[in-house]
Amino acid sequence: MKYQKLIAEFETNLEALETCTEDILYRAETSITYTERWLKTLRKKVLKTGFSSSTEEIFFFKHIKPQIFSKLIYFAKLFQIESKRPRSSSKFQIKYLNSQINKLQVFFNDNLEFYHYYRRGATSLDEEYFIRGKSDLRTATDFFNFYVDEKFSTCQDGTVAAIMAYDMLIVYLQQEIEKLENNNDNQNTNLMKQSSRLFWTGNKTELIELIYALQSSGSINSGTADIKELATLFEQIFNIELGNYYHTFIEIRARKGSKTKFMEKLEEALLKRFEESDA
Repeated sequence: MKYQKLIAEFETNLEALETCTEDILYRAETSITYTERWLKTLRKKVLKTGFSSSTEEIFFFKHIKPQIFSKLIYFAKLFQIESKRPRSSSKFQIKYLNSQINKLQVFFNDNLEFYHYYRRGATSLDEEYFIRGKSDLRTATDFFNFYVDEKFSTCQDGTVAAIMAYDMLIVYLQQEIEKLENNNDNQNTNLMKQSSRLFWTGNKTELIELIYALQSSGSINSGTADIKELATLFEQIFNIELGNYYHTFIEIRARKGSKTKFMEKLEEALLKRFEESDA
C-alpha cells in the first residue's frame, strides 16, 4: 500500500519524540504539533493522488488515516487529563484516573453498534462508513472537529480513530493507577518525614520561572529531571502548593514584555550584593 512507508516514518519519528523527555505534558504538546503536521501532509497526498478504486479508499479511511488521527486524539486527551490531574495523595489521584476511565467508557457505550461492527472485523457497511460523500458526516468530538472535511473525511473514520485512541488512553491510565498503588507505601513513608522549615515568600510565578530555568539549564541531573519531579521537590522544601505550574509557564512564555522577570530580578539582587561587599 502506497501510504505504509509514510506511516512507518511517522511512527518511528513519533517514538523518538516520546522518549526525549519524561515530562508528560511537554511530550503531549510536542506530539500534538507533530501529529497535526503529518495529518496535513497525508491530506495533501490524498487530494493530489486520489484513489484508484473504492476498495483502496475504504482501506485508507478504515486503516491508514486512523493510525495518525488516533494519535492526535490520544495526545490531545492525554494533555487534558494530565494537566488537570490532582497533585495530592495517591488515593485522590487514583480516584481521578478511574473517573477518566469511566468517561472514556461512555464513548464506547454511545457508539456501541459501530464499536461491535469494527471490533468483529465486519465489512458489509464499509462503503457507507468509509467512502467520502456517502452519508452525512457524524458530529465530531472536541478532539477532531477541525479535521472533519468532506475531501478528507468519511462517516466513520473519526470514530475508528477515537476507538484506537481511547483504547490507548485506558491502558495508559490503568498503568498509572498501578504505579500509584505499588508506590503507596513509599509515598506514605515520605509523608512521615520531617517537614522543611523553609517557606517561599515570593510569588508562585517566580518560583515556577526558577524551576523551569534550572531544568532548562541542565544543571540538575544533566537536564534529565522532569518538571513534575522538580516542582514536587520545591513544594516540599518551601512548603508551597504551586498549582497548575505548566499553565503558569505558558502564561510566562506569553508575556508581552520580558519573559525572564524573576531571572533579571535575581541578577540585579546579586550584583547589588557584590557592589555592597566591595564597598
